[in-house]
Amino acid sequence: MRFNPKADISRGRVSDAGRGGGGGGSPMRIPIPGGARAGGGIGGLIIIVLFIVLTTCVGGGLPGGSGGTSGQGGSIGQPEGIDSGDQRYADCTSGADANRDADCARKAVAYSLEQFWARTLPEQGGTDFTPAAIKTFAGGVATGCGQASSQVGPFYCPADQQIYLDTTFFSDVLEGQLGGQGGDFVEPYVLGHEYGHHIQNLLGTMGQVRTQQGASSDAVRLELQADCYAGMWTRDAADGDGILEGLDQGDIAEALDSAKAVGDDRIQQQAGQRVDPEGWTHGSSEQRMRWFTTGYEQGTLEACDTFSASSL
Repeated sequence: MRFNPKADISRGRVSDAGRGGGGGGSPMRIPIPGGARAGGGIGGLIIIVLFIVLTTCVGGGLPGGSGGTSGQGGSIGQPEGIDSGDQRYADCTSGADANRDADCARKAVAYSLEQFWARTLPEQGGTDFTPAAIKTFAGGVATGCGQASSQVGPFYCPADQQIYLDTTFFSDVLEGQLGGQGGDFVEPYVLGHEYGHHIQNLLGTMGQVRTQQGASSDAVRLELQADCYAGMWTRDAADGDGILEGLDQGDIAEALDSAKAVGDDRIQQQAGQRVDPEGWTHGSSEQRMRWFTTGYEQGTLEACDTFSASSL
């Protein structure tokens, strides 16, 4: 996977919060598959990858389902709370920068996601688009959904419409503990999933979440739909019309492997537990791969309607 070296990525919405403590504030509760307790090996350290803060934000006090200005991929104003002079990403202005620097690649992916959904959400969903921003951090960070530590993994906070990411997650947890194979397209897939949660927020889908555990629960449907939305974006990026160049089947395989690694059944097995669908919050490895593939092959919001699906 490479980026168009001439692409302008200067408007990618990424900033860095630096290093913060993991304590204080109102800690977010992390549902661990199978009821693993804190301190219990791998099950206690992570562990929902691609985490959505269901217990804190979903179902109450969410921002409105629309609003803002969409346009057709044009310039959109800087969101509140984003420092345009952020030094970590200050020198990331072109696709050529993204090809030689991981931070700049992150900024390029953010811009690609924003441009895709600025076109797609109004066209397919009839809903105005408001961009999300991505904030990287180390150790801990204060969010609109409470205080978070790096152990949470990447997550989207509906209250402030931002995606939070400790960039050590991919090597330390996804590869080191969950056995994912890694690769250039793993982080873009994760960011695509989290941006999918933002789209669900704008569409009002989060308001449909009533049940938060179980193989067919609303929480699982929400997560599988976000995987499907990540597939939609990947399909668009692979068409060769956007900022990404040379996205091939190897990159897709990396995304599918990551989806497999963070299936609830896989995490339960890694924690030495029996597979218990009643404890699922994100879906099985097979489900996550299948719904990502559905988005990639069909490319529509309608095809990604997991809430109407009789079988997941």
